[in-house]
Amino acid sequence: MVVGRSTGGIGLHAVDLAGHLRALGDDVVLVTDELTAQRFDQPGALRWWPTRAGGLRGLVDGVRRLHRLARSSDVVHAHGHQAGLLAVVAATGTSTPVVVSQHNAVLRGAGPRAMVSRLASWVVQTAVARRAALVTGASSDLVDVARSHGARTARLAAVPSPRVPELVAAPLVDVRERRTGAEALLAARGIPASGALVLTISRIAPQKNLDVLVDAAAGLRVRTQWVVVGDGDTTLLAELRQRAARVDAPVHFVGAVGDPTAWLRAAEVFVLPSRWEARALVVQEAMAAGVPVVASDTGGLHDLVDGAGVLVPVGDAPGFAAAVDAVLADDERRGQLSQQGRERATSWDDGAATARQWREWYSALPGMT
Repeated sequence: MVVGRSTGGIGLHAVDLAGHLRALGDDVVLVTDELTAQRFDQPGALRWWPTRAGGLRGLVDGVRRLHRLARSSDVVHAHGHQAGLLAVVAATGTSTPVVVSQHNAVLRGAGPRAMVSRLASWVVQTAVARRAALVTGASSDLVDVARSHGARTARLAAVPSPRVPELVAAPLVDVRERRTGAEALLAARGIPASGALVLTISRIAPQKNLDVLVDAAAGLRVRTQWVVVGDGDTTLLAELRQRAARVDAPVHFVGAVGDPTAWLRAAEVFVLPSRWEARALVVQEAMAAGVPVVASDTGGLHDLVDGAGVLVPVGDAPGFAAAVDAVLADDERRGQLSQQGRERATSWDDGAATARQWREWYSALPGMT
């Protein structure tokens, strides 16, 4: 199992899948980098991810080690674009099938540098797709991209959040309990309680469109405190805080937390304004916790949320503000969305079922018996 630097959903999924496969009796070796191994408490992981500090020699040595491991393995399963490239290069010259799971879209920029980047990305994606025995996508648009790059076999592979079963099993929290929980969480961080708690769990990264979130919060009519849980780009975080102060938005960035359950059980609306997402784990968790979801209509979020939440065009700050206001102002609608999201969450496969599905796919790969 090969996964690059990740502090979010990709790393969480890879580690969870590895754990369930081991529970089924498989020998799974996780190859990753130091940050990912530490973030997800994987002391036994092989920290073979190439780094700039290692230089060209370090890269070559790492690929050689991974090549030897691939040769002695039944399957190499890589998660993400960079891990996919590393895996297909390392497995060259072996008969070991390579599986590549794509979790993110390659978002397009503008200008000459972006054009070069797009060309390089196209070459890499094509090489990986054609070399891999199987390419999976966490959303249907990623499957279409893999096919367009010449993947021999491409299919949709759901990525479940390991937190969903526990959230679904817990009793549903009513609005009064949520307000009480929110007051305690906010007070612990020196934030005054004021109206409903609106929650976003997200990396601080350009893809997440958090500037849209700040502008939406500034345009709310209903009294709220909007909390963003997550860490990431420190420069962007400083810019977002300045923006929130400038437009008088009730947005508070509280950093990363190990377990967001308390926040999910205190929130009255969950918002994710990303430019693109696949099957966002945090949205799954919000639905399982009975929190009404307002999200961008993009990528895999459409299938995940449509009919059980509110979808807003990407980048539409007034649209997000209006959607949040509408949910908070209508108790009946809020309760309906809470129930619909929770019911949908109960229908999803859990990690154990997902691992069993992966075992079937592995066993059907070329060269497997």
